[in-house]
Amino acid sequence: MTQIDLRRMTHSYDGELLVFLIGMRINKPWRVDHWWPVFATMPKLLAELSEDKNSGLLGYQTTFGGGGSVMVQYWSSHELLYEYARRPDALHRPAWTEFNRRARNAAGSVGIWHETYQVSQAESIYIGMPTSGLARATAAVPVGPRVDRAVRPTAASD
Repeated sequence: MTQIDLRRMTHSYDGELLVFLIGMRINKPWRVDHWWPVFATMPKLLAELSEDKNSGLLGYQTTFGGGGSVMVQYWSSHELLYEYARRPDALHRPAWTEFNRRARNAAGSVGIWHETYQVSQAESIYIGMPTSGLARATAAVPVGPRVDRAVRPTAASD
């Protein structure tokens, strides 16, 4: 069972932060042969990134709904994200090539998208939650006393 933390928590992290959203939309659910290979590739990419402590991937979480999935990834730098995407010896390049090949033969069956945000300042509050989101990707710390509104809480607040 997931451990619920009843305290008011936030994250603690110093350094560059990149939030990378990536999603897949299943446009033709009956074409499992088109969307399943796309869906099944992501766990392999995440395993490769997670095994490499210098990859730059800090953490991630996935949600499902609206015809597909959305993954929020936290990265330590945009250079490392783009480096991974371009690396010829990594799984991403052949997966991207294969997706494009399949997309030409099955136009519109499955869609993918991504958005990248470089974060200059981040705020997080978690109450009655398991450790998740940015706190799970970095470090979860208690919110200081007298912080009860969204005004950039930090562990050192009082």
